[in-house]
Amino acid sequence: MKPLLSLLMPFKNTARFLPECLESICQQDYENWELIAVDDHSTDQSRALMQDWALRDPRIRVTPNLGTGIIPALRTALAESRGLLISRMDSDDRMAPGRLQAMTRQLLENGKGHIALGLVRYFSHRGISDGYARYERWLNQLTRFGSNFNEIYKECVIPSPCWMVFREDLERCEGFRLNRYPEDYDLCFRFYQGGMKCLPSSQIWHYWRDYDHRTSRTSEHYAQNYFLDIKLHYFLKLDRNPSRPLVIWGAGFKGKTIAKNLKAKGHPFRWFCDNPKKIGKKIHGIRMEHYSVMNSLPRPQSIITVANEGAQTEIREFLHKEGAIPMEDYFFFC
Repeated sequence: MKPLLSLLMPFKNTARFLPECLESICQQDYENWELIAVDDHSTDQSRALMQDWALRDPRIRVTPNLGTGIIPALRTALAESRGLLISRMDSDDRMAPGRLQAMTRQLLENGKGHIALGLVRYFSHRGISDGYARYERWLNQLTRFGSNFNEIYKECVIPSPCWMVFREDLERCEGFRLNRYPEDYDLCFRFYQGGMKCLPSSQIWHYWRDYDHRTSRTSEHYAQNYFLDIKLHYFLKLDRNPSRPLVIWGAGFKGKTIAKNLKAKGHPFRWFCDNPKKIGKKIHGIRMEHYSVMNSLPRPQSIITVANEGAQTEIREFLHKEGAIPMEDYFFFC
């Protein structure tokens, strides 16, 4: 008997996309699934449409959100679910054929402590922006090798609607337990903290729709400062060694935000840049220094907030020559 797979799917005002989404689920060749569809207070025809599909397919169950927002909706869905395996789906996206069969098989073969993943492909009626295209390439390259956690401080390294885990692992990692947004990025760090291993994949299993009213585009919970707060929170909790000097590279928006938050939390640090107009000046009361000073510091840890890809390469090469180890001695925050 194939194990029951529970798909958690919050939805809100996505009536125009739901038929395409639900068809992609119902046409999967892995049939032992249940879809827990949680209505987050829709004001369009989404609820009625979803209930109509539930009447036709008993594997679909519709329930109202016990709170407001995607995290309470995910909690509601998880509490209502019964599966040994847990996965996510977004109500405005599409699953690729064969996804559930392949991810389930891979997860069962490797056992608990693993995350089954898939490549993603953005699609839109107007074309995909360069930023989304770069994120897609970067994320898929990590997933191909299962090296997602190697760059976890840069961006969300697990596609929120395209993962699968054992229920026991999700509960052990306390997924969706706290109201910390962005919830998908927080879940990445919870899996990372829990010692989960990412299974490599070379197949596109999820089609991610981009449009103007996507939650990630419109909700304040997905603004840049929320991402920076999560990065710093988990860095200080999981990877910071307080016995070593701490260094920030870069004085753009991200560098200034990280510096301000570190100072507010009482964590001392040095601040590097290569801009001669800034070196020697103080920002947030901290004097900017040239990165050559790093040679005088005993085994520092570095947070790199420089966004320019060319500059990132130079910094990486400099640190490599110094014998620094990624995800131990230096961490790219962008």
